[in-house]
Amino acid sequence: MAVQINYLVMKLLSEANATFGEPEPTEVPVRPKPGKCILVTGHDLSMLHDVLEATKDRGIQVYTHGELMPAHTYPKLKAYPHLAGHFGGAWQNQRRQFSKFPGAILVTTNCLMPLIHKSPYKDRIFTTGVCGGEDIQHLESTKDLSKLIQAAEAAPGFTEADTEFNVRDPVQKHMPPSFHVGHSYQWIVKNAQTVLKLIQEGKIKRFYLVGGCDGSEGERSFYTDLVKQLPQTSVVMTLGCGKYRINHLEEGMGKIDGTLPRLLDLGQCNDAFGAIQVALTLADALNCGVNDLPLSIVLSWFEQKAVAVLLTLLFLKVKPLYIGPKLPGFLTKNVLDVLSRDFGLVPLATEHEVEAKMSPPEWGTFQQLVSLAA
Repeated sequence: MAVQINYLVMKLLSEANATFGEPEPTEVPVRPKPGKCILVTGHDLSMLHDVLEATKDRGIQVYTHGELMPAHTYPKLKAYPHLAGHFGGAWQNQRRQFSKFPGAILVTTNCLMPLIHKSPYKDRIFTTGVCGGEDIQHLESTKDLSKLIQAAEAAPGFTEADTEFNVRDPVQKHMPPSFHVGHSYQWIVKNAQTVLKLIQEGKIKRFYLVGGCDGSEGERSFYTDLVKQLPQTSVVMTLGCGKYRINHLEEGMGKIDGTLPRLLDLGQCNDAFGAIQVALTLADALNCGVNDLPLSIVLSWFEQKAVAVLLTLLFLKVKPLYIGPKLPGFLTKNVLDVLSRDFGLVPLATEHEVEAKMSPPEWGTFQQLVSLAA
C-alpha cells in the first residue's frame, strides 16, 4: 500500500509542477552574471518561484543548485530574466561550492550538509519549509524573504571580472559552459514516433536509465565509466543528482541520426514518475510489455527518497532493476535474496569485487550492462 501511495504522490507532484508549464528542452548557462545574487538549492519549484517574485526588479540574480536545475525548463519560471543560471553540482559538494558563492543561499528541502566550524557562509545561508539545520537561520515562510534579500544585498556578489564560476567538481573537474536539460517525459512522448523510427531502423538498440541519488563514495565512478563505454546506439536517460556523474559527457555523446540527443535529462529524482511514463509509452508503441523493452534501469542510492522510488518500481513489477555498486546498509543478505528472487533486483558488483571473486554470479557487472547494448 505504501509504495502504491508513493506512485500516486509522484503523479500528484508532477501535476503540481505543471503549474509552471510543461518542461521543454533548455540550455542552462553555467556562468556568472554581474550583480548581487541568491542561490536556491533543493527540490521545491514553488519556493524558487517565491524567490523570483520577491527579487523581481531588484537587480538580484537568482541561481539554481543541485536538483533545482530542471527549474530552468519550466516556461513560467524561465520567463523571469533574473533566473540567471546554474551553480554547482550534487549535494555532497555543498560546503566547498557554497563557500565560493558570493551571495545568499536558500535551502528548500532535504540534502543539507551541516555547517562546519567557522563556515564562511554561515551568516548568509537560510533554510525553509521542512528543512533545517543546527546554527542555520530558518525562514518560516517564503512569503517573507526580507532576511534572505538583505543577506544577498550585503554580500559582494559577482563582478564584471567574474567570467566563470570558481568551483571545481570532483567528478567533472571543469564545469561546462552550459547544460542541456528539459527532455521530460512529456517531450519524449510527443516525439515517440521519431524514437520509434530510430528503433526500427536499428539506430537505437538500448535505453539506459542511469540516475538517482549521488554521494561521495569512490565506487560511484561506476556510473561515469558505464556511460562512457556505451555504444553510439544507446540512449541514456538520467534524473536526480546522480546526473552530475554523467551530464558533463553530454557533448561527446552527441545525437543519434543528428536529431535525438543520446543523453536525455528527465529532471529531478521525483521525476521517476516520468521515466515510468516513457517506458509505458514505448511499450505501447512497440506492442510489448515494459519488461520486454530494450531498457536497463541502473539506480544510485543514498537516502529514503531513492528507496521509495525503488520500491515503487518493484511494485509496478518493472525488472530487472540494477542497484549499486554501493548498497544500502539496511539491505541485508536475506532481504537482498528475497528482492532478487521475487522482484528481479540485481545488485551491482565493482570491478574489484569481480576480480577478487567476492560477488556471487547472480550479481550484475559493468561488463554485463555494456554487453546488453550490443
